[in-house]
Amino acid sequence: MYYKTWPYRFFSFFNHLLLFGVAVLCMLPLWHTLALSLSGRAPANANRVGLIPIDFTLDAYQKTLANPDFLQALFIAFQRTLLGTVFGMLVIFLAAYPLSRTTSVFRFRTYYSWFFIITLLFSGGLIPTYIVVQKLGLMNSIWALILPSAVNVWLLILMMSFFRNVPKELEEAALMDGAGQFRILFTIFLPISMPAVATLSLFTMVHHWNSWFDGLIYITKAEKYPLSTFLQTILVQIDTSQLSSVGRDLENISNKTVKAAQIFIGALPILAVYPFLQKYFVKGVVLGAIKE
Repeated sequence: MYYKTWPYRFFSFFNHLLLFGVAVLCMLPLWHTLALSLSGRAPANANRVGLIPIDFTLDAYQKTLANPDFLQALFIAFQRTLLGTVFGMLVIFLAAYPLSRTTSVFRFRTYYSWFFIITLLFSGGLIPTYIVVQKLGLMNSIWALILPSAVNVWLLILMMSFFRNVPKELEEAALMDGAGQFRILFTIFLPISMPAVATLSLFTMVHHWNSWFDGLIYITKAEKYPLSTFLQTILVQIDTSQLSSVGRDLENISNKTVKAAQIFIGALPILAVYPFLQKYFVKGVVLGAIKE
């Protein structure tokens, strides 16, 4: 057997070693952030914290979780991620199905597909998009963060590719039994495409959770910032008293530990979601890559 030969074993060992090294390099920044958030003020200010906390303390987390501004931003981030993911996936799912049909079923499929593809080549620009959001009265609302990025064309193309690989016999059998298009979509295509839906939902969730720039331009009230925008404004501040509304209480700890605690808490939700979607990820990430 080929997998028992020494070249294959050497390649497998080297491959695993390389991937392990890459994984460690990816984890080091997060691990350092955790160690810094659990360290005392003096070692943090002296930049003596590496991968192990020094003068272990939970003061940074206590101050962070006692900050109403941080908790409000965290709630808005959850709200945006949930609404944005559900709305975005619903739009992509409903658009990908007709665009994946043949021209004999959907006559103008090619024209509508090009309408989406053109947006990948030529965008409307930041200022026109801002004017549209402003004229629609969406400023300082959660929908200003959801609607402009509701349709991700790359994800739409991936979903279209997945739908095209669904056996036509399933659709033909459903049509012969009298099923309509919506029934076919939700009773046949949706269950089959769960790996794709889970994978694309993960991509959408990460986008909404990490996006900070749109909150900076569409939200003018600081109390309505999502967490990513809130953290961005915090990280560019130097004065400890500006970090939160708790005022002088923060002078007892380092601003570096507070920032590290806020960053680590902000990263936890997405890290917690990955294990539940991992079983779909490998299959869904190559959707549309295999042709029959």
